[in-house]
Amino acid sequence: MNDSIKRLLLTGGLIVSLAMGIRHGFGFFMPPMTQAFGWSREAFAFALGLQNLVWGLAQPFAGALADRHGSGKVLLGGALLYVAGLALMTVSGTPLLFSLSAGVLLGLALSCVTYSVIFGVVARSVPPAYRSRAMGIVAAAGSFGQFAMIPVEQGLIDGLGWLPALLILAGCAALMLPLSGWLAREDRPAQSAASAHLLRSMADTFAAAWAERGFRLLMAGYFVCGFQVVFIGVHLPAYLRDHGLGGGVASLALALIGLFNIFGTMAFGELGSRWSKPGLLSFIYLARSVVIAVFLLLPLSGVSVAVFAAAMGFLWLSTVPLTNGVIAGMFGVRHLGMLSGAVFFSHQVGSFLGVWLGGALYDLLGNYDLVWMLAIALGLLAAAANLPVRETPSASFAKEDA
Repeated sequence: MNDSIKRLLLTGGLIVSLAMGIRHGFGFFMPPMTQAFGWSREAFAFALGLQNLVWGLAQPFAGALADRHGSGKVLLGGALLYVAGLALMTVSGTPLLFSLSAGVLLGLALSCVTYSVIFGVVARSVPPAYRSRAMGIVAAAGSFGQFAMIPVEQGLIDGLGWLPALLILAGCAALMLPLSGWLAREDRPAQSAASAHLLRSMADTFAAAWAERGFRLLMAGYFVCGFQVVFIGVHLPAYLRDHGLGGGVASLALALIGLFNIFGTMAFGELGSRWSKPGLLSFIYLARSVVIAVFLLLPLSGVSVAVFAAAMGFLWLSTVPLTNGVIAGMFGVRHLGMLSGAVFFSHQVGSFLGVWLGGALYDLLGNYDLVWMLAIALGLLAAAANLPVRETPSASFAKEDA
């Protein structure tokens, strides 16, 4: 890879690292904020579920704008929304206001500064043979952010309280502003005066992709991915606390998820350049179900939590470079931001249900048992869904540059 691509991957990786790292620790804010405001867990969980839903709804539009006009304004707008959302969380004293700040604003922000937009930049700049590897590197950077920010957020909450912690995180998010400008200078938007195919509407593009069975199956699998990881990411600290394990165990668990996430995304990104990406996706979903089942069957302890977190971390975001690599292989890169965003919408519907059902069923039943069972069953279905997917280029997009 030349120096320009290395700079692009570094800058994009730093943006994703900040964006994903900050949100990965939101579960730590659940106990202090619900206690301070007298909310139920469902109220907090609904706001984070709404965040994921808005993120998914807005992602195709953010991706399409970046595809057509370059990433600059999209990334800058997302960074500003991220800072505003975190700052406004500190004065959101009702569930409605919290849903608007943590839910709507941060959801819109994340749609602009995470994988679909960044991967569009990467795919337009990196040769096809290296795309899966490059996407794995960027996804690994997001994983590093999750690892690095967990102790920071836990330490800020314990040492200063949840409100100052949010303000400091808003300052961290502001670092995405200059990074977005630097990345935009490295971007190579696909449009040009002669690019008539770029005028294809979002609706027509999605309809053409939806006609492909593999695209629909990818969406089904990504739904499950969202359900599993967001339920675990948000509710695992509370689950461990309910079973008598302290905040240090939860902090270690989320940090281990982020740490092993780095290795998993790098490994599967590399494997995706050699082996069948759909086959690897099927393996990941099956392995997740097995890991969850074993975790629930074994006696709960600090050691079992650490092993579970490491295993889940290795499988956590490893789906991201593979899924986006399949989309690029099937449909080319001209509409990658938009189509990646469309598949990601399915992921976020699953995320919403995972985090919201976690809170709602806990309030109803007093435990998380049913949601754990759903996570296992859905993983098995996702493994089956990805097996028939083929990476064959779509005839509908054959005339467009891949």
